Amino acid sequence: MHNFTERQIEIMKAATNRIDEFGIQNLTIKTLAEDIGLSEPALYRHFKSKNEILLSLLEFFNLEIKGKIKNYAVVDDGAEPDMLRSIFQSQLSTFEKNPAIISVIFAESIFQYDESLSDKVAEIMQFMHKTIENNISNGQAKGYYSKIVDVNTATIIVTGSMRMAVMKWKLYGSKSNLVNDGMVVLNGILKMIKN
Repeated sequence: MHNFTERQIEIMKAATNRIDEFGIQNLTIKTLAEDIGLSEPALYRHFKSKNEILLSLLEFFNLEIKGKIKNYAVVDDGAEPDMLRSIFQSQLSTFEKNPAIISVIFAESIFQYDESLSDKVAEIMQFMHKTIENNISNGQAKGYYSKIVDVNTATIIVTGSMRMAVMKWKLYGSKSNLVNDGMVVLNGILKMIKN
């Protein structure tokens, strides 16, 4: 478990906002230091490089996701659809409150040239995939979800649809209510996969 200092969190938030506003290619130590009123040497005391900032941002988000999902880990019998709704409502709410993080989390194509960054994005995606997969598998075993579609396919449908809802919301300027939009999509999917 990584403990970030208040200053590191401030730097990561500034980096996220810069990426959101100007693109990841415009994130430099120099511009970031200017954004938060620090000298470059002062910023280097908190992070050794731009990549370390990006890796920390991804880890910070990863810890937040895992913390929230642990809250939904204890499920009463038959509550898989409710648990799935709670997980996505929580994630969508996080994105809605901090839309800039979407630019970082979904920038995996840019990270493909840096193994540590692409590994961290893969870890986040695998965790979400496994969480949804477990939910669907348990729900099918208990008879709450149909077995017409296999677990892996249903997992891809759920995660892909939610990702699309988030990206659409971001691309259209974050003007609508992401939680409502995302939950409409999820409830539609649940109608298709529920028994």
